Amino acid sequence: MRGRWLDELPVGYRIRHAIARTVTESDNVMFTCLSMNPQPLHLDEEFASNSEFGQRLVNSLFTLALVVGLSVADLTLGTTVANLGFTKIDFPHPVFHGDTIRAESEVLASRPSSSRPSQGIVTFRHVGYNQRGEEVVVADRKALMRATPES
Repeated sequence: MRGRWLDELPVGYRIRHAIARTVTESDNVMFTCLSMNPQPLHLDEEFASNSEFGQRLVNSLFTLALVVGLSVADLTLGTTVANLGFTKIDFPHPVFHGDTIRAESEVLASRPSSSRPSQGIVTFRHVGYNQRGEEVVVADRKALMRATPES
């Protein structure tokens, strides 16, 4: 299994990723603690139950990481050189324990690198959805990708 090479990622290429994942309480607590985020909306059920959400929220950075991770097998597994950054990240709806997240990706831009002849820069838009079809994250990401190796 591998991701796609630069030349396999034309502008407009879209994919609905086959793998989905249900977010657990353990995922949220572990990620929140590992990232040193003491926000009680993620960790304290009593505090969160008195918030406008009525329950703990899944850490939004976990949601972002999960959606990008769901794309790896289809897009970048073994074919990426580096993640160059994010130019847009939105969280239109919250994620809660028990939500099942799926992802879709689209290539917004793709070009050869001017300084690395065997590589190029691809801009992906990753969108994560919950089980109700609501967008939970939209992220535009640039990655340095390898071109198809010459035989």
